[in-house]
Amino acid sequence: MTKAELLQAIATETGTDKRTAALFLDTIINISYKEAKKGEFVFPGLGKLVKQKRNARIGINPKTGEKMKIPAKTVVKFRVAKAAKDAILGVKK
Repeated sequence: MTKAELLQAIATETGTDKRTAALFLDTIINISYKEAKKGEFVFPGLGKLVKQKRNARIGINPKTGEKMKIPAKTVVKFRVAKAAKDAILGVKK
């Protein structure tokens, strides 16, 4: 689904126009970026954006086989909520 298709779906479901839907979506995105920058942002029923630190480690260049140092860095991960997994994949019994 593209952003235009998402905006159209939001506008149709909420009974508004695409401009209002775009404002709504952009606002949620901006809030999620600000909160994730602080540590984590939870999308209720969908999952959460989490900032996670990775330690420095030794890796191997697959082309040459040479060992190389990979520096420490901070990454952003999205952890899917159990409710979203159950809704998409079905509940296991």
